[in-house]
Amino acid sequence: MVDQRALYRLLDAAFLEDIGEGDHSTLACIPATARGKAELKIKDTGILAGVEIANQIFLYKDPEAIFTANKQDGDSMQPGQSAFIIESYIPTILQCERVLLNCMQRMSGIATLTREYLDQIKGYPTQLLDTRKTTPNFRLLEKEAVRIGGGTNHRFGLYDMIMLKDNHIDFCGGLEKAIEKAWNYTQLVNPLLKIEVEARSLDDVKKILLNARGKVFRIMLDNFTPKELDEAVILIKSEGGFETEASGGINLQNIRDYAASGVDYISVGALIHQAKSLDLSLKAIKE
Repeated sequence: MVDQRALYRLLDAAFLEDIGEGDHSTLACIPATARGKAELKIKDTGILAGVEIANQIFLYKDPEAIFTANKQDGDSMQPGQSAFIIESYIPTILQCERVLLNCMQRMSGIATLTREYLDQIKGYPTQLLDTRKTTPNFRLLEKEAVRIGGGTNHRFGLYDMIMLKDNHIDFCGGLEKAIEKAWNYTQLVNPLLKIEVEARSLDDVKKILLNARGKVFRIMLDNFTPKELDEAVILIKSEGGFETEASGGINLQNIRDYAASGVDYISVGALIHQAKSLDLSLKAIKE
């Protein structure tokens, strides 16, 4: 489950954006104390994500809300199925409706696409990673959706670890210099900070193997072809002491070729930024 304090910060912003000075449509025609029920109806095929988030959204607004889940996060879903039933104050249901639908539709799309990628690499030990290519202020739930879909979360932000990418290396003046400076920094600031470094060629890989043992824990092989990746992974594993990650130019059509190299991780930004939201709707239950 996601960190509740972080979720509540997200919800504060989401409700401020959506309700503002007041939900005038509801205020105009629904008594504040009226109770009711609604059902989340599924209208698309895929992997459901955000059920527990929906529960938290209702409890955030009404601690006495009664949430009955008919499906769980990560379940397969088909049109016509019911995800949950909520019983609460009708104004609460109406005010939560769009926020929870926006969250769940987006999360379900990400979880579904993540599962499609994982299906392509079945049989290989390679783990599928997300990236920081997320929607501003929505990373918390986008990364949760990747996890629900079966993927593995990479670093959450710039504070989680050190990742020396092309711009860091070029601005610093070179690969060896960037690694040395990063290592010295961790020893002064936080020795537990891990360092990952990007390699853009086999020559870069060789430099890292020569200069970074005991300093760098993972080598990111960026924009390598499957053939180049095969060579790089063999070279790195022959030396030992480093995890391997492939990134760049990887999609549903070629990810299996990359996993066949034996690389430890494959990171795919498309899990999030190319996902299509799935169709869900919240409908009043008339009694």
